[in-house]
Amino acid sequence: MQLNQYIDHTSLKAVATPGDIIQLCKEAKKHQFYAVCVNGSYVRLAGEALKGSGVKVAAVIGFPLGAMDTRSKIFEARECTASGADEIDMVINIGELKDGNLKFVEDEISEIKKAIGTKVLKVIIETCYLTEDEKIAACKCALNAKADFVKTSTGFGSGGATFEDVKLMKSIVGDKLQVKASGGIKDAETAANYIKLGASRLGTSSGIFIISKS
Repeated sequence: MQLNQYIDHTSLKAVATPGDIIQLCKEAKKHQFYAVCVNGSYVRLAGEALKGSGVKVAAVIGFPLGAMDTRSKIFEARECTASGADEIDMVINIGELKDGNLKFVEDEISEIKKAIGTKVLKVIIETCYLTEDEKIAACKCALNAKADFVKTSTGFGSGGATFEDVKLMKSIVGDKLQVKASGGIKDAETAANYIKLGASRLGTSSGIFIISKS
């Protein structure tokens, strides 16, 4: 199993500097990770640093709370793709989901997917805040809205990915959507177990350590 091609090499901290992002991209090129995942302000910088490498650029939007209005998320997504992002990792409006407003959640995902066209859309449902029924509902919203992935976590909530959540999410989306596990993945054994459970992408800032031990 080539773990490097499952990894989105990630740096999303508020204190990440341009130099940190350039270093992230150097590491991603050296180890041939699938993508780097960065905040929107660094998309263009990452794209320039990765030019010709084959490593994708993923950008987060509505991050990390998901509570900004839909028009702002759409604008952010368009700006990121215009700046060179290949993939968008969006956070759903968790409050609307918990209030049972599934139409709002589904429509927002759908509008963002339409705004980015053929670019990949990953939908972060932030499992740590959801009941099992809410996790199922969120996955169904992403399915109906024709997203490309469902993703467990931002890594900034009260908890990250769990084996149980990935198993549940995969059981709902099947082969129609892919699953990204993110948050708290720090070693090769854990990474491999997520892949066995059906995750096709892993979000982690520990990618170098993970592949060095695989």
